[in-house]
Amino acid sequence: MFLPSVLALFLYFPEDKREYIPAAITCVIFLIGALVTMRLIIKISNREALKTKELEEQINKNQTTQRNS
Repeated sequence: MFLPSVLALFLYFPEDKREYIPAAITCVIFLIGALVTMRLIIKISNREALKTKELEEQINKNQTTQRNS
């Protein structure tokens, strides 16, 4: 019932559109930071997956040599 009037308190559309510039700059900075973080996480994850695969191959190799002995 009073929901539209409460939400109206938080809406602000400035007449001077230059007030959007700081918000846009902040948004772009955080977007770039999020993309860099995502790429870093993917890079580290791929590196760890490669290490895990090499370790798994080494363990399998050791197990097969022990079976043959």
